[in-house]
Amino acid sequence: MTSFFEVLKHSSNSRARLGNINTAHGEINTPSFIFCGTKATVKSILPQQLKLAKTQIILSNTYHLMIQPGPEIIAQEKGLQNFTQWGGPMMTDSGGYQIFSLGHGSVSEEIKGKNNNIKRKSLIKISEEGATFRNYLNGDKVYLTPERSIELQRHFGADLIFVLDECTPFNVSKKYTENSMYLSHRWAKRCSAAFKTIYANYESQMGSAGKQYLYGIVQGGVYEDLRKIACEETCSGDYHGLAIGGSLGGTKEQMHDIFSFCSELIDTSKPVHVLGIGWLDDILHGVSCGYDTFDCVSPTRIARHGIMLSRINSKGINLNNSKFKNDHSLLDDECDLSEINNFTKSYLHHLFKSNEILGIVILSLYNIWFMNKFFEDIRNNIESDTFEKFKKNFFDNLTK
Repeated sequence: MTSFFEVLKHSSNSRARLGNINTAHGEINTPSFIFCGTKATVKSILPQQLKLAKTQIILSNTYHLMIQPGPEIIAQEKGLQNFTQWGGPMMTDSGGYQIFSLGHGSVSEEIKGKNNNIKRKSLIKISEEGATFRNYLNGDKVYLTPERSIELQRHFGADLIFVLDECTPFNVSKKYTENSMYLSHRWAKRCSAAFKTIYANYESQMGSAGKQYLYGIVQGGVYEDLRKIACEETCSGDYHGLAIGGSLGGTKEQMHDIFSFCSELIDTSKPVHVLGIGWLDDILHGVSCGYDTFDCVSPTRIARHGIMLSRINSKGINLNNSKFKNDHSLLDDECDLSEINNFTKSYLHHLFKSNEILGIVILSLYNIWFMNKFFEDIRNNIESDTFEKFKKNFFDNLTK
């Protein structure tokens, strides 16, 4: 019988590793990137196009799907894979990120409700029981407990699911971070218990889309002593996978230090996911630490603003820049997607300056292809034991 997670090869010069995550909806070759389909869609991209660009797995957001269309609607179609016609492996977060984004003034740009006042005040209260929100569509109160989060994710039917946690921001005190971490640990235990209860008779559960795997989340902010406690607590839990979450610092250096510190303590027998990380340089540091999967909205979000991913510029290339008006070179000579590889930078510049939707479609698909190709190259270099050379070449070639 195939195991859920297998490590196929380790790098000889770092913790980087090659592996497989096996789900009811397909295999995920790791390291891998997980694209965010927040509201059960990767914006502007058809599922067939995701597959064309060699996408392995996508992520949807529990909180937003709870609000619209609601778990019962998705469950009636036997899970997100059927509802979206994606059909492949899927991940859902727990709703914990919204405790941060709706409670600390950093509301996700993906929320498109009409009442901005409601959006800014969506989080009402965090307590031992759970979190109380205000529905950003109609203002009704919404309750999200650890048990409810697991129930919702069961209805949604994603292959990989998460415990509910409080994702703390960077600018809170150590005491707040510590209290939040322990609260997240207690919530995680309740999530684990709810998960086991559901799976005592999971075939009869509404929305069953096959076997699911539960991830625990390591919190602790920027504090090494708290991260150590969180690693020990989470690694001792009955989870199929682990995730590095919470505030990763105010600088890249701080983030990379947290990556390295946690890599010394994490259980390497399980797949390790890094929440909310999508820039190429950060990914390379994470892979060096032995982390297996990453998710972020950035590849498709920046595409909607005219920015294409690039291996020579860590912030991407802004096609809105006037210098591209007369640049008739192809978007990328190496892109093998016939649907987009004949478009020029000049044409994309025109589309964005004209506010034409096609520009968003083309560049979103390009960035998805780019990220998948980047991870394919990572995997190939781990396989050939040249990953650290690949990583060094990447940083050497960045424009200063």
